[in-house]
Amino acid sequence: MGLPKKKLSTTRRDRRWVRYKLNGVALVECSHCHKMIRPHRICPFCGYYEGREVLKVKEEKEE
Repeated sequence: MGLPKKKLSTTRRDRRWVRYKLNGVALVECSHCHKMIRPHRICPFCGYYEGREVLKVKEEKEE
């Protein structure tokens, strides 16, 4: 089994992981209530998906 001839410096070791990064969350506008939601999911604010009401959402009472 192969072994490294010399110890890698921390810079060279860390440079290997530079291209691996977290991507931002993709957001689209809900076609019914115009709030930003994740794509291909039911809107948690209005309960609509692709123009149809799929989920009944309880409205919060303001006191």
